[in-house]
Amino acid sequence: MTEAARKVAEQAEERLQEVAKNARERFDRVTEGRFTDKVKKGAFADRADHGTDQERDRTGRREQGGSEH
Repeated sequence: MTEAARKVAEQAEERLQEVAKNARERFDRVTEGRFTDKVKKGAFADRADHGTDQERDRTGRREQGGSEH
C-alpha cells in the first residue's frame, strides 16, 4: 500500500471510530432514564404486586367453589 493510501485509510478509520463513539453516546442519552432502566435499578421494588394478589384470591375462591369476582 502506498503512503498516501495508508494515510487515507488511517483517516477513515479515525473518522469511523469517532462516529461509533458519538453513536454510543447518543444511544446512552436517548435510553437514559427509560422505564426498563428504572425497573432494573429497583425503583418499583418496594411496591406490592396487587395484580398477583388479586389473581391468587380468585384462584383460591374458584377452587373452593366460590365466585371468581
